[in-house]
Amino acid sequence: MGNPKAFLEIHRQEAGYRPVHDRIHDFGEVEQTLNTRERKLQASRCMDCGVPFCHWACPLGNKAPEWNDALYKGEWELAFRLLSNTNPFPEFTGRICPALCEKACVLNRFNHEPTTNREDECAIIEAAFREGYIHPRTDIIRNGKQVAVIGAGPAGLAAADTLNHMGYTVTVYEKNEAAGGLLRYGIPNFKLNKAIIDRRIALMEAEGITFRYGTHLRPFPRGGESDCLTIDEFNKALSSQAPLPSEDGGDGFAVVMATGTPIARDLNIPGRELKGIHFALDLLSQQNRVLAGMEYAKDERITAKGKDVLVIGGGDTGSDCIGTAHRQGCKSVTQIEIMPRPVEGPEDPQNPWPNWPRTLKTTSSHEEGCVRRWNINTLEFIGENGKLTGVKVQEIDWKTNPDGGRPIMVEKGKPEIIKAELCLLAMGFLKPEHPEYPDNVFVCGDAKNGASLVVRAIASGIETARKVNDFLSK
Repeated sequence: MGNPKAFLEIHRQEAGYRPVHDRIHDFGEVEQTLNTRERKLQASRCMDCGVPFCHWACPLGNKAPEWNDALYKGEWELAFRLLSNTNPFPEFTGRICPALCEKACVLNRFNHEPTTNREDECAIIEAAFREGYIHPRTDIIRNGKQVAVIGAGPAGLAAADTLNHMGYTVTVYEKNEAAGGLLRYGIPNFKLNKAIIDRRIALMEAEGITFRYGTHLRPFPRGGESDCLTIDEFNKALSSQAPLPSEDGGDGFAVVMATGTPIARDLNIPGRELKGIHFALDLLSQQNRVLAGMEYAKDERITAKGKDVLVIGGGDTGSDCIGTAHRQGCKSVTQIEIMPRPVEGPEDPQNPWPNWPRTLKTTSSHEEGCVRRWNINTLEFIGENGKLTGVKVQEIDWKTNPDGGRPIMVEKGKPEIIKAELCLLAMGFLKPEHPEYPDNVFVCGDAKNGASLVVRAIASGIETARKVNDFLSK
C-alpha cells in the first residue's frame, strides 16, 4: 500500500450531488465528481486489511484493494486493467451500483467511513475512455460457433461480451429499439446518461457483436398462454432472424435467455381501471424515450405536471419515479410502503457487518422533496368521471405469526384518502416462469433469478457465458 496510514488521516469524501434548485430543472446526471487529487486521496484510504471483505461482497469479485492502490499511485492504466479483469462495465456499476463492497469494507466496521469504491471505479473507467486506454480488440480468434443472446439488458450484454471475447460469433436480439434493457428504459437519465450506454454498445459492435433490434422472441408467458411461443415456434422464429448452424440446437449453437422480469406486480383493488394509474416503468421508459426524441400523442403521454402524485412502493424504482415527477413539474409527491420503516443509522442489528444493512435509505430524489410513509396498506382507488382523484389507504401493523412464517398484517388506523391525480405502482416484479428448454438454451440475469441488482445481472451473464463455453466445448 502506498500510504498505510491514510485510512487514519483522511476522512471519506463523497463527490455529492448538484444543488437541488439546479438539478430538478433538467435530466442531467445529479452526481458530481472529485478532482484528480481528491480522488487519489480517497483511493489511498483503502487499507491493508488482510481480508478484503469488499471482494467477498461484490458479486463480480472486484479486487478493489488492487485497483485502489494503482489509482492512488496515479497508475490509471494499470487500475483500469485490474478493474476490467472482473468487471466488463464499470461505467454502469460506477454510477448505479448500491456498492455492496462498501458496506462490507473493514473501514465501515471501523468508523462507518468505507472506501469510496463505487466512485473510484467510475473515475477509473472514465479516465480509461478519456485517455484512450480502451479500444476495440482486434485479436479475437473465431472458433466457428455461434450464440444467440435474447435480451440486451446488463445480463445479456455481459454474456455477449464474454462469449465474443472467447471467440464465439454472437448475435444479440432485442425487442426494443435500442440496447440496455432497464439501464436504458428503467433508470432515469439523471442517474445514468444514455450516451454512456451508446458508447459501450459502439465498442461491442466494433468488436464483432451484431445487434438486431425490434425482434421480440420470448418462449415463455408474458401474461397468458396465448401470448407466448412454443419451443418449436421459438426455434423457427430464431432461425429466421440469422443464418444459424441448425434449428434443432445442434453442435456449435447455443441460446442465452436474458429477457429480464417483464411482469410488474399489479394492485388489483377497486378503481384499478381509472385513468391516471400506471406501472412505474411505463412512466420511466416513456420519459427516457421522450428525452431520446420520441414523440407521443397527448392522450398517451404520462406526465406529473401540475399533479399530486402518489408512488406505491418504497424501493429504488419508486425513488426514480419521485425524481422524474419533480422534473416533470408535479405539485407534490407522496411515497407509501406497506412494510415497516427501516432502522435508521449505519447499522442493522438484523444484518450485522459485513452483510448488507437494510437501513433507511435517502436518495437524491428523496432530498428533492417527498412525503414518505410506512406501514400503509392501499384499499381503493377513488375517481370522478373515470379519472383518478385520490387513493384510500389505511395504516397497519405487523404482528408475529404464532405458526411462524410471514408476519400477520393487522389494521391499526382509520382509512384515509390521499389526494392524487397520478398514481405510480412500483411494487417490484414477478419472477418469470420458464418451460423446459433444450440443452443448448441457458437462462441468466433477472430472467433466472428474479429482479435484482445490475451488478448481480452482470455477474450472472458472465457465469452463464462460461457455462455456454463448457457446453459447446465438449
